[in-house]
Amino acid sequence: MDKKHKSISYAKWGYIFIIPFLIVFITCQLIPLFNTFYNSFFENYRDGLAQIGPNFVGFDNYIKLFTPNKSGSINIVNYACNTMIMWIIGAIPQLVFSLLLAVIFTSARLNIKGQTFFKTVIYMPNLVMASAFSMLFFTLFSNVGPINQIILAMTNNTFEFFRNPVSTRCIIAFINFLMWFGNTTILLMAGIMGIDQSLFEAASIDGATSGQVFFKITLPLLMPILLYVAITSLIGGLQMFDVPQILTGGQGGPNNTTKTLIMYLNEQIGTSKNYGMAGALSVIIFIVCAALSLVVYYFFAADRSNKKSKKGGK
Repeated sequence: MDKKHKSISYAKWGYIFIIPFLIVFITCQLIPLFNTFYNSFFENYRDGLAQIGPNFVGFDNYIKLFTPNKSGSINIVNYACNTMIMWIIGAIPQLVFSLLLAVIFTSARLNIKGQTFFKTVIYMPNLVMASAFSMLFFTLFSNVGPINQIILAMTNNTFEFFRNPVSTRCIIAFINFLMWFGNTTILLMAGIMGIDQSLFEAASIDGATSGQVFFKITLPLLMPILLYVAITSLIGGLQMFDVPQILTGGQGGPNNTTKTLIMYLNEQIGTSKNYGMAGALSVIIFIVCAALSLVVYYFFAADRSNKKSKKGGK
C-alpha cells in the first residue's frame, strides 16, 4: 500500500502570530475609532455638577466647527492652515537633507568609514523629548537669551522672535526637523542598502555619473520608502501638538498663528468639555489625514506608473 503523506501547512502559524496584534488593534484602536464617530453626533458635557447629555444632535457639532467666528473666519480652517504651513516648512528640508545624507553614507564610491557612529549621532535627537527641545529653543530665542544677546551686541537692538509669526513658525518647524531627520535618514539608508548592488556596479562600468545613478536607479527604486516616509511624516505633522504647545505656553501665539488642530482639540476638551464636539473635530482630523495620505500615495504611484509606461514605450 502506498502511504499517503499529508502535506504540512504552516499558514496557520501566521494567523496565530498575528492574533495578539489584532486583539490589541481592535481593542485599543478600532473600537475607540468607531466610538469617536458615534459620540461626534451627541452633545455630552458637564456644567458644574450637572451632567448634560448625551443628547443626539446630529451634525450640529460639525456645523459649529465650521461656523465663522466674530471676525468672519473659520477657526478650524485657520488652524489647519497653521498646521500644514509648519509641517511643510519642516518636512521638505527634512526629506531633502535626509535623502542627501542617506546617499552620501551608502555611496560605494565615497566609502565613508564609521557609519555605525554616524547613524547613532544622527538618530540621537530623536531620543530627546519634545518638551526638552522646546524649552531649550525657548531659552535660546527668548528676549534675554543668547541669540538676542548676540543680536544686541551687533545691532544695539533685540528681536522678539516669539512675537513674530514667521520666526515662531520657523522655530517650531526647525525643532520638528531636528527631531525627526535622523529617523528619516535611517529609513532611507535602509532602503538604499536594499537595492541590488549589481545595478550600481553595472552603471559604474557603463560610465554613468553620480547624478545619473541617483535619478535613474536610486530614486525610482527608493520610491516605496519615500512614499512611506512622506505619509507618516504627513500624519505626524497633522498631529503636531507638543512643540507649539510648550513653546507658546498653550496659547498658539502670536495671534493664534501657531495654534494647530490638536491644540484646538485640546482646547475644546479643556474649555467646553463637550466630548461630542471633540469627537467631531477628531473625525475631521482623521478624514483630512486619510484624504491627504491618499493624495500623496496616488501622486507617487502616478509618478512611478508614468516612468514605467515611458520605459515600456521605448
